[in-house]
Amino acid sequence: MSNRWPGKFVIGLTGNIASGKSVVRRMLEALEAFSIDADGLAHRAMSPGAPAFQPVVDQFGKWLVGADGKIDRAKLANIVFTDADALRRLEMITHPIIKQVVDLLIRRSSQKVIVIEAIKLFEAGMAADCDSVWVVDAPESVQIQRLIEQRKMTEADAKMRIAAQSPQSDKLARANVIIYNGDGYENTFDQVSKHLAELTAPLEEAKKPEEEVKAPEEPVKEAEVPAAPPVEEKKEEAPVASADLKVRRGGPKDAEAIAAFLNAVNGTTLERSDVIMRFGQKVYVIAEAGTAIKGLGGWQVENLITRIDEVLVGEGSPVEETVSALIDSMEKASNQLQSEISLLFLPENAPEAMQAAVRKKGYEKQQAADLRIPDWREAAEESAPPQSVLNVKLLREDRVLKPI
Repeated sequence: MSNRWPGKFVIGLTGNIASGKSVVRRMLEALEAFSIDADGLAHRAMSPGAPAFQPVVDQFGKWLVGADGKIDRAKLANIVFTDADALRRLEMITHPIIKQVVDLLIRRSSQKVIVIEAIKLFEAGMAADCDSVWVVDAPESVQIQRLIEQRKMTEADAKMRIAAQSPQSDKLARANVIIYNGDGYENTFDQVSKHLAELTAPLEEAKKPEEEVKAPEEPVKEAEVPAAPPVEEKKEEAPVASADLKVRRGGPKDAEAIAAFLNAVNGTTLERSDVIMRFGQKVYVIAEAGTAIKGLGGWQVENLITRIDEVLVGEGSPVEETVSALIDSMEKASNQLQSEISLLFLPENAPEAMQAAVRKKGYEKQQAADLRIPDWREAAEESAPPQSVLNVKLLREDRVLKPI
């Protein structure tokens, strides 16, 4: 357990650019860890009105601010990735802010396992506060390919970004766990699941004495009410609407069933491996009756913003009850991840019953351009699937990255 954050087990996650840190973080999140993207928070900290915006502008000049009022990240990157001193000055502004935000998020998190993703985990001094340091590794050729395909860089720019970072070998030498992310998502997920289970096993063992102390109380209750076993009462007290739906988080063991459901609803031809790949991008929640999937929700929380891009109801399942159960599950998890707002995207041709069910849960149709917080607008614009309609619900009034 962490000395700085008592009761928490903190994993520091790092690795050089395009090694796959974010994929591993989302996989850990899918396994119910609380994840923090420190690099993403650094971008948010430089948004208009956020604490690092004015200091960065004062340090590097107003010419960095574009017509939209935001710092042009491409211009800033051209400065700091070609000038080590400029990068150091930028980090002197952002690192203290991010460390304060990370500290706040961890202290108010309800989860016991925390993951901090940071490319400068060591340089920012955060590694010292972690219980275990994980380094994600991939061949340089794979890094270059990912930067070209995913970030639309030229090969020369990709090589420059890689060369500007501290050597990956230095990070690997200081790792407690190394995740090799060069052989496909399923292999990566297997490694993540294995190492997480090994690390959290002592935490589960530590719970046993408490459970053993409480155990003698149960027989007394059963003896007092022999005709009504407690297990049966619990099952009867919490049925899920008329369809008797139960909602749970999907995992790798569900990949084949999820693929089959998506194919049946959307007319796609996905395979198990395709769903495993999606686990590196989002979390799935499953609404089921018995062993049959009746509904599916796909979502992620990135930089305290929930993005729900799939809400699907199977044939024969009541729309309102299924949508309500899925949204309740995703919002509960979003609140645990301290999300500020939920952005839910429905297809333009979504059935009226589904649209009505979403509205009944407190969502309102809105244009991305009308969102009042720049980071919310940017997230809505970046996350919107083709031919979709944005629905918005505020999850909390307080924000972490406020102006200073």
